[in-house]
Amino acid sequence: MASGIRVPDTGGRTADRAPGPRPAGGPAARRWRALAGVAALAAVTAGCGIRTTSVPVDAGGAPSRVPCSLSETSAGTTAPDAGMPARVYLVCASGLEAVDRTVRPGDGTSAGAARVATAQALLDAMREQPSQSERQAGFTTYVEGPLTVAAGRAGDPEGALRLSRQPEDLPPAALAQIVCTYGEADVTSVRGAVVLGGPGKYPVRRYVCDESVKERPESAVPTQAP
Repeated sequence: MASGIRVPDTGGRTADRAPGPRPAGGPAARRWRALAGVAALAAVTAGCGIRTTSVPVDAGGAPSRVPCSLSETSAGTTAPDAGMPARVYLVCASGLEAVDRTVRPGDGTSAGAARVATAQALLDAMREQPSQSERQAGFTTYVEGPLTVAAGRAGDPEGALRLSRQPEDLPPAALAQIVCTYGEADVTSVRGAVVLGGPGKYPVRRYVCDESVKERPESAVPTQAP
């Protein structure tokens, strides 16, 4: 009687099956299986467009740059007789950020003339294109020329300034730059506000630079009652 392993078939009968050879488990077989696994992995990665390499690659650290931040060296130094230091606002990362400038307001024969000269110098500084380091940090300006400023006319409140364009016709970000820059300069601000008008017969308005303007310069600049 032949020996064997009896297993049930699909019809409920038993059938004889001789035991097959057991797979070899020696070192040679394990090495063969390892090589087969490596070959299969290489085929999968090649099919996915991934190129394998036997040399470790150091890609370096992830690039990082802090926007709206300027180093002291990139700001530059100014000779003592080059003008007076001032702060003007530029647009960066959808907000307003102050940068240092040196302006030459010129000599004014009166307080009113000095105020206008300083206002024009600040306006010119805002119109200047940012330096290379400022552009790399994300700074830009929306104040474009031709744009000038003059003293208020008869009937305007004290300290009023008139632009060569109606303030409401300027891009909101440009007006925000002007209002915040003038608002932080003692000579161009009036009790914490900026009194601005245009060349037409429209009355001047008192503009205020608050945190909402600095955070969202594209929005309308708030005004106060005269």
